Amino acid sequence: MIGYIEGKIIKKEEDRILVLTNQIGYEVLMPAVVMTSLQDKQVGDDVSLYIFYQQTERQPKPVLIGFNLEVEKEFFQYFISVEDIGPLKAAKALTVPVREIATAIEAGEINALTQLKGIGRRTAQKIVATLGGKMGKFALIRPEDRQAQAPVEDFSKQVLDVMIKQLGHRMTDAQQMIEKALKRNSAIKTPEELFEEVYRGEREGK
Repeated sequence: MIGYIEGKIIKKEEDRILVLTNQIGYEVLMPAVVMTSLQDKQVGDDVSLYIFYQQTERQPKPVLIGFNLEVEKEFFQYFISVEDIGPLKAAKALTVPVREIATAIEAGEINALTQLKGIGRRTAQKIVATLGGKMGKFALIRPEDRQAQAPVEDFSKQVLDVMIKQLGHRMTDAQQMIEKALKRNSAIKTPEELFEEVYRGEREGK
């Protein structure tokens, strides 16, 4: 299952983008609110997204839906638990920030929810009945917290595995090199950047 993607945009359409990572292009469906946050991104720019992945017997073709924040993906999983709201309908409905939708649900604002694309009054009532009292966490998302950050432990573990299994380093030595690299450059966000910093440290240490 794919839960996170980081790479370069190689194609951008109205409701989806094609992301190149490790020589593979992934088509990612984007809720309108997420697509809006990427309006300044161009083909060739880097992008990082948390991914909701779905593949079922009725829908054998995998569907990837992208989010800036892991908490937005978590909200999406709650949202699709409501009767009659599937992933594709939910993705189209997210036309305003998650925090605003969560606030409307908590307040029982049916009219506000009917402003979401594809959400009628009956469905809005189901949303409030199903999710009311569970949305406080999502209503607290800060507006400026738009950019997802790759968990450091995820990509550092990837680098550690490669250094041990493919490059022949001992675990303790590899761990020390990675720790020193992250201390020298706390802005590292990708495995590639971490490899470069480890290499730079080893080269300068000789």
